Amino acid sequence: MEQIVGGDKPAADGAGPVSILKSVCRSCHGGCGTLMHVQGDKLLKVEGDPDSPLNKGRLCPIGASTMDLVYHPDRLKYPMRRKGPRGSGQWERISWDEALDEMAEKLQAIKDEFGPESIAMGTGTGRHHIRWVSRFGHALGTPNWSEPGFAQCFHPRINTCLLTYGDFPVCDFTTETMPELILYWGHNPVNSGPDGETRFSVRDSLAANPKIIVVDPRETYLAKKADIWLQLRPGTDDALALAMLNVLIEEKLYDAEFVEKWTHGFAELAERVRPHTPEWAEGVTWVPADKIRAAARLYAEIRPSAMEWGVAIEQTPNCIQTVRAVSLLPALTGNIDVPGGWVFGMNGIGRFPSLIENLSPEMNAKRLGADRFKLLCGEGADLPAAHIPTVLQAMRTGKPYPVKAFMVFGNNTLTTYGNSKLVYESLMKLDFMVCADLFMTPTAELADLVLPAASWPELNQIAGLPTRAANIVLAQQKTVQIGECKSDEEIFVALARRMKLETCTEPVEDVLDAQVRAGTGMSYDDLKVRGFYKIPFRYRKYEEKGFKTPTGKIELYSTRFEEMGYDPLPYYEEPPESPIATPEIAEEFPLVLTTGGRIPFFFNSEHRQLKPLRKAHPDPIAEIHPDTAARLGIKTGDWMWIETKRGKIRQKAKLWKGIDPRVIHCEHGWWFPDKPGPDYGVWESNVNVLTSNLPPFDPQMGTYHLRALLCRVERSDPPA
Repeated sequence: MEQIVGGDKPAADGAGPVSILKSVCRSCHGGCGTLMHVQGDKLLKVEGDPDSPLNKGRLCPIGASTMDLVYHPDRLKYPMRRKGPRGSGQWERISWDEALDEMAEKLQAIKDEFGPESIAMGTGTGRHHIRWVSRFGHALGTPNWSEPGFAQCFHPRINTCLLTYGDFPVCDFTTETMPELILYWGHNPVNSGPDGETRFSVRDSLAANPKIIVVDPRETYLAKKADIWLQLRPGTDDALALAMLNVLIEEKLYDAEFVEKWTHGFAELAERVRPHTPEWAEGVTWVPADKIRAAARLYAEIRPSAMEWGVAIEQTPNCIQTVRAVSLLPALTGNIDVPGGWVFGMNGIGRFPSLIENLSPEMNAKRLGADRFKLLCGEGADLPAAHIPTVLQAMRTGKPYPVKAFMVFGNNTLTTYGNSKLVYESLMKLDFMVCADLFMTPTAELADLVLPAASWPELNQIAGLPTRAANIVLAQQKTVQIGECKSDEEIFVALARRMKLETCTEPVEDVLDAQVRAGTGMSYDDLKVRGFYKIPFRYRKYEEKGFKTPTGKIELYSTRFEEMGYDPLPYYEEPPESPIATPEIAEEFPLVLTTGGRIPFFFNSEHRQLKPLRKAHPDPIAEIHPDTAARLGIKTGDWMWIETKRGKIRQKAKLWKGIDPRVIHCEHGWWFPDKPGPDYGVWESNVNVLTSNLPPFDPQMGTYHLRALLCRVERSDPPA
């Protein structure tokens, strides 16, 4: 903590000077720059860094609650060992030496008897620790690490774009030229601000008064501001995208010069989308054909344009082809790597040493799901991961081989994996489970060992943002120590040393320093003093060496997909459970369920312990149209049951005309830290009680069914 910005400030209470250190907030993965006021061993205040290009001094409600997070009385502060049966809620305090010894001994015994592949690694959202989870797994020798987002959020977009464009494009929100039009597809970043595209940069882009098109089943804040709002049936984004491509091509609205010079497979794409007219799409998506045409024409007319797309398009079993269809819109209009468009970053961080080279071809082939899902588990993946439903199956049944141990870092598995009841059954079959977290959770209560994880002000790390683009490199630095908490990264290094592994044993800061030097030429310590480094931006980089694809062009017709045995062109597929695909289920469950709209006060399942945030949003909310509610005798503020084939939960009704009468929206991530353990009310309002992780899966990515399911609702009494 030797870096001081602007010198010491005298302390009013005589307890020593106050240092102000630059860091980056990671309470979500937005990446807002912060100033950390530190006196001795105390963190006094956290405020936004006015110099940060990502937030310019502002913090969202979550970032503003950092002090409540760091000093919360319920923080896990020391390792604990389970005393009673799994899930009994009985724990005893142990030392770090005891915890590391027990982990090393049990993991080695399982590895020796069943092979390293019988140990699975699990993690949560893509923040500081995620790459270190897979890194330790590779050092240990297991290919079976997983994270919900790799098949359900963001990585379908990453892997698809790498195969289509050779790189991952982001919106040009960090330079001087703002988009003249922004297409928001399945994304509401004013509530979420992911991956360096913060809530603030999005709001700042609106100050330039761009034209706005929004694709969303719900009338979000952005939908209200939109010039055109396309209110589609959940799960039909692929049909809508194909229809918009149809209009661009049939009406010759595409950028003919760019398409001719820089794309591959235009004629094949044109033939594929020819039948997918707006009139066809109207019957599928519920969006009027004239609105589809108007949106496509406006999108083609206004330049430069950027596209903000989100997780909503990645949570049905036609995930990859949906992403493919949507991703081709900017390509046809030439809005690629131009000021104010969809741009490729400057890659200011060196490649993370994932240690995947430690795995032999034979061990890579054992990755659960590798025989089927090449974009998730194999050659089509940027970083291969295991298929979660197959991992859970291996825990329950031992097929195709047994998974005996599960190490969970930063993931409340019972709330964030689909089909929570089946997840619970799977975890209860384990021989050994370790969970590292900030607080005790329903998932941690099932573990054998619980480890106290450091929050973001308690650890050293770096962030390259926007994610994958990394034209802004930020230093996260340790400013305080709480109890015996350790960062996930430090835990992995300590365990690797204890197990005498050949890799993953060097100090964390050495890895960070190498990455920073490779990308910026400066040291990690230098970056900590500066806080961030912004790399000068260059556009139209493809003009130098083409696109990083086999053809050197944007592949509308994907040669890599074709090589892997997948359809090289996007196509429409009806969700497997829907009014059209399963009318017999719709008779019993007549409403379409969509899930996962972001709550500005929480990050997925996190932060419900923090009083300022919980006060702002105390209860789980389900949105229902007033006409539907009246028919069912439900009023605003009533609790109501939401039920699917898989289960039944209760959320509080919000009557809202911003949702179709045939659709229900439920919030995700709900559990209740204020209720008794060991389950903390995880079965009461957790939307993943309703979702499915059973086949059919996306054939390329293994994605399972989280949205566009069928449900029914009825009024209920309030929960106890």
